[in-house]
Amino acid sequence: QVQLVESGGGLVQAGGSLRLSCVDSGRTFDFFVMGWFRQASAKEREFLAAITWSRRTFYAESVKGRLSISGYVANNTVTMQLNSLQPEDTGVYYCAAAPGTITRLENESEYNYWGQGTRVTVSS
Repeated sequence: QVQLVESGGGLVQAGGSLRLSCVDSGRTFDFFVMGWFRQASAKEREFLAAITWSRRTFYAESVKGRLSISGYVANNTVTMQLNSLQPEDTGVYYCAAAPGTITRLENESEYNYWGQGTRVTVSS
């Protein structure tokens, strides 16, 4: 059974960095892509970044230059680092994964599996 578990959230200061990790503790099968999404209070969940099994990376324009995604999708692990944190980065960060090819990486409906999320609060 797939079980995505995120770690690394918490309270961080503005200007600092955040590093989150996600692992599939179930290791049922290999994923094609793993990604990160974020949901701020009273806002829709938004795509941040994704990495494929071939290690191609994709970023949302809103975080490009500040966010780095890495990992080994074949081992069902992914990590993200977000730099130059701003209070607007506050929210719940979710790891997501899909076992098959997807056409739009930024479309959350194409991901089959989700972690429970880890809350990040950026203080000014």
